[in-house]
Amino acid sequence: MMKKQNSYLSKHKWNLIKLMILALLVIATITAFMLIGIDFSKPKLVAFAFKLRAPKLVAMLVAAFAIGAASIVFQSIINNRIVTPCLLGMNALYTLIHTLIFFALGSGSIFAANDTVAYIIDLIIMAVVATFIYGYLFKKTNYNVLYVLLIGTVLSSLFGSIQSSMIFVMDPNEYDILLETLVASFSNIKTEIISFSVVLLTVVAFFLRKDLQLLDVITLGKEQAINLGVDYDRVVRRLLIGVTLCIAVATAMIGPISFLGLIIANLARQLLKTYRHSHLIIGSGLIGMLALVGSQCLVERVFDYSVPVSVFITIGGGIYFLWLLLWGKRGSI
Repeated sequence: MMKKQNSYLSKHKWNLIKLMILALLVIATITAFMLIGIDFSKPKLVAFAFKLRAPKLVAMLVAAFAIGAASIVFQSIINNRIVTPCLLGMNALYTLIHTLIFFALGSGSIFAANDTVAYIIDLIIMAVVATFIYGYLFKKTNYNVLYVLLIGTVLSSLFGSIQSSMIFVMDPNEYDILLETLVASFSNIKTEIISFSVVLLTVVAFFLRKDLQLLDVITLGKEQAINLGVDYDRVVRRLLIGVTLCIAVATAMIGPISFLGLIIANLARQLLKTYRHSHLIIGSGLIGMLALVGSQCLVERVFDYSVPVSVFITIGGGIYFLWLLLWGKRGSI
């Protein structure tokens, strides 16, 4: 018994050390992103560069943590490491909303041209749809998580089909402008958008704090969790709504990034090898920050903005997904 306890404490200690190393790497990457390419002999240019880079940096950090936390929670609820919140249809809904606005109102409309208005529309629609689907329909499916996942997959296909139909009859010039909004971008993110996103995510985390503490028990399975006194259906329903809200905030703020959640959640599980979700969520968020800030640094300093961040994430995520399917152990942590 003492050996098991000492082993657990040792593992817990090593995980804390790993998280500290990840945090130091994030700080180093942030420093590189903020300082590389700046001529410090010109104070005004330094201040101007910091003014441009700071909002991008904060947006990347917020989006990475939101996607990382949502991915860990979602995988634990579904009990599968190769699924991501993208299957809930948030990315497809985002592209459909933008395509519909450009198709019906045009690129000159305030709903398309104004970043703040576009963000508010994206967030409201995605939040309402998420609350309806994963709240009301969760009851209708008799609290079956797999049915909810199936509904999300079907809706993703439906949203994609509707978007494709509109693109076929859309003005080519409007479509060229639309494509820029469908790719994840950290440029021109306004401070008020970032501030609102941080506040909203903080509110979501506050209301779900007790449910998040039960994740370690929920991963044991529905029957075991109920036997331990957990209101399983209620907790899972609230957590799913929280997951979709986090993904909605991140997607509305920077655009869709496929595979990011899959990469950072599984890397966190492989690195930490623990069932403690407090460690997994923090680790996933830190790895996400490394991925986004590092990729953006490459985009700006090496490729001179010729390649979007989503390309790096999609290529790396696709390869990693195939590795998980062919050689990874789904049930292992």
